[in-house]
Amino acid sequence: MKISVELTLTPLQDNYEPAIINFIKALRNSGLTIIENPLSTQVYGDYDVVMKVLQTEMKTALEAIDRGLIFLKMVKSDRSDYEPHF
Repeated sequence: MKISVELTLTPLQDNYEPAIINFIKALRNSGLTIIENPLSTQVYGDYDVVMKVLQTEMKTALEAIDRGLIFLKMVKSDRSDYEPHF
């Protein structure tokens, strides 16, 4: 089953940029399809593969910060090729 996941890591601390950068770099190195924008990162792929990567990388990201949030939205389908029709 293909999924699309949108993630936003929000460290609640000063000096938050290194944690976000490391999280995004780890996702880029996962071999999954990644699309970034200024507000979030989207990850696309097979459910089991995506969830295995996210389980590891979200834990690593949270361990690297004192306090923070990860916002996650998931869609059942690969939406990586979406283009607006308006």
